[in-house]
Amino acid sequence: MKNKNYIILFFFFSGLLWSQTSVATFLTPSDTLNSKRFKTLVLSEASIGTAALVGLNQVWYADYPRSDFHFINDNAEWLQMDKAGHLFSTYHLASFGANAMKWSGASRKKQLIYGATLGLAFMTTVEVFDGYSANWGASLGDVAANISGTALFVSQELLWNEQRIIPKFSFHTTPYASRRPNVLGSSLQEQLLKDYNGQTYWLSVNISSFIKNSKVPKWLNIAFGYGAEGMITGNDELVNTIFLPESKRYRQFYLSLDVDLTKIETKSHFVKTILTIFNTIKIPAPAIEIKGCGGYKMHSFYF
Repeated sequence: MKNKNYIILFFFFSGLLWSQTSVATFLTPSDTLNSKRFKTLVLSEASIGTAALVGLNQVWYADYPRSDFHFINDNAEWLQMDKAGHLFSTYHLASFGANAMKWSGASRKKQLIYGATLGLAFMTTVEVFDGYSANWGASLGDVAANISGTALFVSQELLWNEQRIIPKFSFHTTPYASRRPNVLGSSLQEQLLKDYNGQTYWLSVNISSFIKNSKVPKWLNIAFGYGAEGMITGNDELVNTIFLPESKRYRQFYLSLDVDLTKIETKSHFVKTILTIFNTIKIPAPAIEIKGCGGYKMHSFYF
């Protein structure tokens, strides 16, 4: 019986090792242009992007009236938290696109031209959808934020050939969502996307990248965060007063420590991929909060 168990364990771990080896081989970037990978990547991105836009159109826009293309000025809404979200999204879509191109063996020029503009193209299309919707409208503020996110990625590649400043995200639930669940979300998944009161966007700066030959750990970052609170609507103070009369909307600024997971040394491309994915999230850590309405607060554990 014991021998049988050992045999089962042997085949189990052999299969696991083979699986990880196969995945690692697949994830290893090509040294030269791999035509098969490149064609597969282009077709996959085009198909997924088209499917995502069609789905978005059906889920988000189909039930609302259309209009002629128009712009709106929503720059004052949600204390610009939505704009921070646009910058975050386009940056990481650019990073994903460039890394995918690198995986295919494409040249650095193609990585930046085709890969880094992936997020900008996708988000610009979404903005066009907004422009033709009677309930919304295209926003120049959103467009500026989208361009800023892409520029943040591309400029660092051109200046330093590495990403020293990385936008990150953290979230905690708030009592505001229960006041207007139809707007701020009724479930955790919805609140994660809709409740700007619980969102914090960070610029995580790698210290050792700016202070060469220092004894600072390569993975240690300092993070500057931005958030806002007291928001039940975008900018309608009257509605805000009706739903939450005791609240006052204000900005929040944070200072904290963080970890650049991509700086953790590993030879495994599988582990590198996982670390890169989770590097979009700010790790929970002590933080100092400076309130826009005055005063500050120390957080022993903030996320």
